[in-house]
Parts: sequence; C-alpha cells; structure tokens
Amino acid sequence: MAILLSNFLFSIPKQLHHSKQSSSQLHYSTSNFQFQGFRLINTRNTVQQSQCQVVSRTRDSSSSTELESQRNMEELVVPEAKVADSWREIHGSNDWTGLLDPMNDLLRSELIRYGEMAQSCYDAFDYDPFSKYCGSCRFSRGKFFERLGMENEGYEVTRYLYATSNINMPNFFKKSRWPKVWSKNANWIGYVAVSNEEKSKELGRRDIVVAWRGTVTRLEWIVDLMDFLKPVAAAKIPCSNLGVKVESGFLDLYTEKEEGCRYSRFSAREQVVAEVKRLSERFGAEEEMSITITGHSLGSALAVVGGFDVAETGLNRLGNGRVVPVCVFSFSGPRVGNVSFKERLHELGVKVLRVVNIHDMVPKTPGFLFNESIPTAVMKFAEELPWSYSHVGVELKLDHKNSPFLKQTNDPVCAHNLEALLHLLDGYHEKGGRFVLASGRDPALVNKGCDFLKDHYLVPPNWRQDENKGMIRNKDGRWIQPDRSKFDDHPQDVHHHLKQLGLAFDS
Repeated sequence: MAILLSNFLFSIPKQLHHSKQSSSQLHYSTSNFQFQGFRLINTRNTVQQSQCQVVSRTRDSSSSTELESQRNMEELVVPEAKVADSWREIHGSNDWTGLLDPMNDLLRSELIRYGEMAQSCYDAFDYDPFSKYCGSCRFSRGKFFERLGMENEGYEVTRYLYATSNINMPNFFKKSRWPKVWSKNANWIGYVAVSNEEKSKELGRRDIVVAWRGTVTRLEWIVDLMDFLKPVAAAKIPCSNLGVKVESGFLDLYTEKEEGCRYSRFSAREQVVAEVKRLSERFGAEEEMSITITGHSLGSALAVVGGFDVAETGLNRLGNGRVVPVCVFSFSGPRVGNVSFKERLHELGVKVLRVVNIHDMVPKTPGFLFNESIPTAVMKFAEELPWSYSHVGVELKLDHKNSPFLKQTNDPVCAHNLEALLHLLDGYHEKGGRFVLASGRDPALVNKGCDFLKDHYLVPPNWRQDENKGMIRNKDGRWIQPDRSKFDDHPQDVHHHLKQLGLAFDS
C-alpha cells in the first residue's frame, strides 16, 4: 500500500529498539518531519524489506525521480508476526490484555485499517444540500473502494445500508434543497463488506465487516441524547431481560423503517442481519470467519448495538456448532446502554475496543451523572433511572496534546475528528511514551475535515472536496450536476433471510 506523505519526509535512525511485546517484534523511531514534497513507498503498513524507496513529487520532469537508499537490516523493522497467526487475539479473544500498553504493532495496524473503513463512510457521503443526491452515497457499490483510493483494501462491498429520517434524531440526516430528490425518507449510513480470497488468506479468515457512518452535522446530534433508555426487547431484538436498555435514539435509528420508501422499507437492523446471515451461510460452512463492526461517533453507537443484536439473535452461531467471533472497533463513541446492557454484551461474548481522545466530549455522553465511574453500589441503586449509562468493553485512551503535529485548540470538532484519532493511533506506543509515527501515515489527513495541524505544515484546513464541487461541463458547454447510476435498494432475498430468522412473515 502506498502511503502518501504529501508535505512530510521522515527518516529512520540507525538505532534499533526492541519492543516490549516480544523478542520477535521490533519497532523503529522516526525523526522530525520536514516539508520536502516527498512520499514514502511502503507495503502492508510494515517495513518488510531492507530498503525503502523515496519518490520525488516534483513536476519538472516527465517521470518521478526515484532515490533508493540501501539500509542495513538493523535499521528497519522486520515484524515476523502476521495477522493470520494472531487474529483472534487482535479480535479481542483475551480482551486485548498485554496488547495496549505497550501497543502491539499488528493491533495498531488493524485498528487504523478498520478506522479507515469507518472514515470511508464520511468520504463517500453526499452531504451537499445543493445536490439532488444529498444524503446518498456518491459512488456505486462496485466502485466504492476504488473511487476512494482504497482499491487495495481487499474487500468487496456486498450491500449498502439505509436508515429512515422518521425518527427522533433529526440532526443525523441531510436533506437536499432540490424539489425532486433521490429519496425523501432515507439516508445512506454505511455498508456491509466481505474480504476477498487474497485478503482472507492474509487475515487467516473470511472477514465480514459492517461499517457505520456517524453524523456529518458537527456535534449538534448530542442534543438528541435527551431521550431516555429503552428496553431492547421493545424494538423486537430477542432479549428476554427487559432490564437491558439502550438510549432510545440509537435504538430507533437502528430499528425504525418507512414502509412506503424503497430504501427504508426494511430497517437498518433488518438490512444488516439479513446480509450477515447470507454471507455466513455462504462462507461459514467451510471457512474460518469473523464479524467485525466499526463506526465513529454516532456510528460507533450503532456498531455496539449491531454487535449486540448479531450475537443476541444468534447470527454468529452456525449450524455446525461453531461460534463466529464478533468484535466492535469503536472510535470516539458515546455510552450506549445501561449496566444490564453491558453485562449482557459480556455474556454474549461480544468484544468491544473503544478508542477515544481524552479531550473529546462525546465519549462522556450520555450519563454525565450516573455512569461507570461512580461506585458500583451507587450504580446498582441508579440502575432503574432513565439516565444511568455505562460504557462497554475495553478503552484505549489517547491524548491529542501528545502529538507535536497538532496545535492547541479548544474546538470540540477537532478533538472528535476521526482522522485525528487515527493519527494519534499511529503515534501511540505506550502510556507516557514518546509520540512517534509508526507507519508514516500522512499527517495531512488530519486536516481533511478540520483545522487541527500546526500552521507551519502548510496544509489547508478542510481541504477534502470534489473537483469543482461535482459540477461538470456538458456538450453544450453548460455546467451541470451529472446524473448518477441507479441506487441499490434491497436484494430480493432479504425477506427470505428475515423469515428464516423469524423476523418477517408472509402476508
């Protein structure tokens, strides 16, 4: 995978440091970045050979000038471990014990990879109110990763996910100003994907991924969290314990539908469980398999609810008796449910790793007064209150003040930004340790949707945009919005799979 450093060049010092994780895994330190207009070519996020290749991006030559420098093996990282050998541990089989402090290199790489899949939901979303396709995905399903420059991701998007706007979280949705729009009741909120043959060999299993979009309207959605906890059973998720509760806005977003809309006539929940069931039947009989759910912000809340639902409904229990591991990688996520929800999630074996910036306000909501930080006895007393919440899983705390690339700001949007969080992941090695970029992930990505990088790096804020904002010139010389290919709605077999799960019946 080519890692573009745009305006940065790092060098690798000659000293090699042994990792505390194992004698077979080594890591290197990087020196300060300098503005040179170079990029580092690397493969699979790890240095696997005894040389690195630096390619000039100057345009005064018809071809790039390549400068190859041979380095001794002792200068570079040569990680012997592979994801295929330890994917269960990376997936949380031991609750990430010993992998977070110091940070395991493979886990860091995988977290960034899944975080980028969550980020793709933002990058592909049409949030322009002047577009007649506002609220949809900008790309066709078959070209999704290719159009995002992620053609080497190794996954195939098998279906898109939609949610209805007829819920009590209006700030989650974007509406077009055009009178004729692609849908009046639905927004695109993510996708289901599955690893291809080559990627599955690399991962050691067939990986089903569900990626959820968060909100794109800054942080206004937090005001929607004024609603109370609601039993998951009220949303027809098959949980016999009525004490297991989730914030009602999250639950409604996950389970509500609009029968008259072709995109939201099935709820987001029905879309997910039908597709996971289909893929499980296709691959589960003969292959190792995992179910990985990822999301950022409000999307991470949907990921946690979805992970609970997949396990509670039994989608991860195959006919041959095997149990497929279910893991949620949550980024900047809020609290989702009460203590009983947390306990039931643990009983179901769903693993959750929450990556947060300690200066981000979203992970502190809801449940300002009654949450996991107060004594257990008090929480038991407050269990029946509608504002009693508890975080789930394992937490990895990062601090944006440790990064020398980021400026000091009180802007809550910066503290909550996903690209900034992935930047922090790349530089984190251990608590109290030095911030050193491990993979050379381009820091310029931080400013893709905010203004967080120090000004002297000369990366403009909020730089990501479509060329000419999506306008093209037609044959008559007029600038117009091009038509898009027909949107996917729902495969014909959705009702069939829902019926098998007891979630739908013949009329």
